[in-house]
Amino acid sequence: MTDKFQDECGVFGIFGHPEAANLTYLGLYAMQHRGQESCGIVSSDGQSLNCYKKMGLVADVFKSPNVFKRLPGKSAIGHVRYSTAGGNDPKNIQPIMVDYHRGSIAVAHNGNLVNAQEVRNRLELEGSIFSTIADTEVIIHLLAKAEAESLADRVVEALQQIKGAYSLAFLTETRMVAVRDPNGFRPLALGKLDGAYVVASETCAFDLIEAEFIREVEPGELIVVDKNGLKSFKPFEPRKPSPCIFEFIYFARPDSTIFGKEVYEVRTEFGRVLAREYPVEADLVIPIPDSGVPAAIGYAEESGIPFQLGLIRNHYVGRTFIEPAQSIRHFGVKLKLNPVRNLIEGKRVVVVDDSIVRGTTARKIIKMIRNAGAKEVHVRISSPPTSFPCYYGIDTPTRKELISSSHSVEEINRYITADSLGYLSRKGLLEAVGAGEGEGGHFCDACFSGQYPVKFPRLKADSQLGLF
Repeated sequence: MTDKFQDECGVFGIFGHPEAANLTYLGLYAMQHRGQESCGIVSSDGQSLNCYKKMGLVADVFKSPNVFKRLPGKSAIGHVRYSTAGGNDPKNIQPIMVDYHRGSIAVAHNGNLVNAQEVRNRLELEGSIFSTIADTEVIIHLLAKAEAESLADRVVEALQQIKGAYSLAFLTETRMVAVRDPNGFRPLALGKLDGAYVVASETCAFDLIEAEFIREVEPGELIVVDKNGLKSFKPFEPRKPSPCIFEFIYFARPDSTIFGKEVYEVRTEFGRVLAREYPVEADLVIPIPDSGVPAAIGYAEESGIPFQLGLIRNHYVGRTFIEPAQSIRHFGVKLKLNPVRNLIEGKRVVVVDDSIVRGTTARKIIKMIRNAGAKEVHVRISSPPTSFPCYYGIDTPTRKELISSSHSVEEINRYITADSLGYLSRKGLLEAVGAGEGEGGHFCDACFSGQYPVKFPRLKADSQLGLF
């Protein structure tokens, strides 16, 4: 089922632990949901950097114990990647590691730079030669050209020339740097394990390695960790924070804490508010697994309608499943979901999901539920209609592909063939995360509102910025 927004990637870093590469592997394993196309680890033994990265899932890329012999040292950073533009070319796998006149450096990036192409064009005119099409490589070139003496100041000098979303982890032979953009679009957490400092896109990575969650890296904060400990800087001009609301809706694992809140509790609250906004007489509430489960539980709790797992997901169908013949391409969503007929047959069913993007998958799921004998099918979505593309690190279709950008709720309902359709309101969404509605409630909700916190180059109506 590809009719979902996709997060671009996740980053992890650890400094000062004898099992640095192994712990980075586990951290990436915990964040596999943030990118399933490729992954990599760069480690430092204090003298040099060592890198191992390949296409594939974390467990497959690092399945041999011999791999970790190639990653010695007490410090490491890692990355899981989901690519869009740039495709599945191995040259774009992160972390990106380079040698330059000040030594070696590696970087892992979660986000998207909205002015990457114009900066790249300028650098190429000045003689820079790029080996990837990743926007992250722009940062490396800017850092290499920076004139400041300290690593922290060179990172700041580079980042002051870019715009957009970034949570970054840098590693040199002797230092680790973590930084989050001034808007705080993407999450980044700080922790500690046996005296070693750890950073990760999500706290679920800390839970797996039994690290202590200290706090979030703040928007616009730069952290340097070396043999003398941790230093924190606030080198950028302060901005109004605009963390991504979709992290709560879909991207983050429900057992993570991001932006100061527990994801699971926020998602169940989405469901509770949704039940108050769009009640319906029904016999059971079923989620679209797995992302729809917490909101469905909240809807059931608030409405008093019983919760049931009426759709069972096949967890062993990956992104790269190849259909055996053109003649049976109609299998589609049935490869991943199957209804429990004895629960559904003759029942009025409320189906809860986190979003509708193109509407194609929702239409197929409703047909499947009706074929299982449902008497009525009422769809409830735990977010507002997604009408605008994202340019800050999420893979979204062009605007003309987003069904809610050109169709009313009634028209969408007719297309997906539901008996009724209700979206969580923008007011209800912000209420559930404990934010006021004014000016987006200090969250970026541009995919719903079209109000973009950071401006980007003027685009054609049917275009989408490339994410790398």
